[in-house]
Amino acid sequence: MNNILALILTFAIALAWLRLMDFFAHRGWIESRLSRKIIHIGTGPIFVLCWLLFKETPEARYLAALVPLAITGQFVLVGLGVIRDEAAVKAMSRTGDRREILRGPLFYGIAFVLLTILYWKDSPIGMTALMLMCGGDGVADLVGRRVRSPHLPWSPRKTVAGSLAVFLGGFLLSGLVLTLYVLAGVFPGPMAGYLAPLLLIALIGTLVESLPFPDVDNLTVTLAAVIMGHLVW
Repeated sequence: MNNILALILTFAIALAWLRLMDFFAHRGWIESRLSRKIIHIGTGPIFVLCWLLFKETPEARYLAALVPLAITGQFVLVGLGVIRDEAAVKAMSRTGDRREILRGPLFYGIAFVLLTILYWKDSPIGMTALMLMCGGDGVADLVGRRVRSPHLPWSPRKTVAGSLAVFLGGFLLSGLVLTLYVLAGVFPGPMAGYLAPLLLIALIGTLVESLPFPDVDNLTVTLAAVIMGHLVW
């Protein structure tokens, strides 16, 4: 596929997904916290799978990175109040305060831009780190608030159930995406050879996510996964 066409399709798919969640949240069909996490979990896999649309040319990674860059730029303008978008604020903030977008969602977008450019389809490290952030950190809050379990001694705001969700969610989502890339012939098989490294990366990401540092999980978990990825691959 022509890379410009791939870029247009990726933009269209990503924006359609985001606006759909904004619409649901604005209508009150799903609560803001839930829509925020659905966006967090779903946007990453959709974007990374769209990489398969691009031809392997030197500019492909930069064209693909324009998608999260543009969306993140919009987040910044909404968070600063330059653009009024109540649907987006309701979908991406916990309390309805637009300034919350300048923390978690902004870091999320920055991670996608950087890892797309740095790793692309050259290595599974970048996409694995992104999927751990999406599937791990994204699922943790949903499970932690709905499943009653002991709090972590070193991080009273987090629970055992939430940490288990980080591990399982991150491992399963990164494994799913990596499996599709192996089947597409981007990375050599068999998939079984990737399981032990994925388990180690998910474990380290889980430990980092459990630390009592609010609002920076999108950066710390991703960075830990990248470092671990270089050690195991």
